Amino acid sequence: MNRLYHSLLSPFCRKVRLTLAEKKIEVELIEERYWEQSPEFLRRNPAGKVPVLRLDGMTLSESQAICEFIEERYPQPPLMPRTPEERFEVRRLCGWFDDKFNEEVTSKLLLERVHKKVRNLGYPDSKNVKAGATKIKYHLDYMGWLLDQRRWLAGDAMTLADFTAAAHLSCLDYISDVDWNRNASVKDWYAKIKSRPSFRTLLMDQVPGFRPPSHYADLDF
Repeated sequence: MNRLYHSLLSPFCRKVRLTLAEKKIEVELIEERYWEQSPEFLRRNPAGKVPVLRLDGMTLSESQAICEFIEERYPQPPLMPRTPEERFEVRRLCGWFDDKFNEEVTSKLLLERVHKKVRNLGYPDSKNVKAGATKIKYHLDYMGWLLDQRRWLAGDAMTLADFTAAAHLSCLDYISDVDWNRNASVKDWYAKIKSRPSFRTLLMDQVPGFRPPSHYADLDF
């Protein structure tokens, strides 16, 4: 049985879930309280992080490495372009969202609004919330600039870069932290990717203690 050990509002887990669903690879989803660092989980991934994927008899960790492994093992439908130059742009943008966007936006807003409550870490830090809410505007504007020149974030075809960005934004959308009226191009892009069959399970997620806004699962938001 293929299994994905994940956390519902982890953008890194969601990126892997989207990739698996797009490739029509069935997996059993196992929610993991990874912050408890249980010995059993640490045997799966000594780094103590999710996602961890059990696929074809292998145990895989690190979301970008997992997604590229899946792409090489199951190349259809493709999520990486053909030329080295195009693949570089996809990887650059994956790094942008998993590193820069995560550091400046996702980690601050999700940590303060959700993870602190779930892990009993105290009350939200308003400075971090304000910093994340300010920085996301810059990132949405950058995405809008890219999408004014391209059909998708990295070029003319949907790629892993789009799934990476959508994974982060979907987590933030669950807690109402995305202003979809800021940029029409970004909203149209998210509407397209949100409407894909591979996105359906994300839209059905329910995090105990947190209710998503009414537009979260609405394809015509």
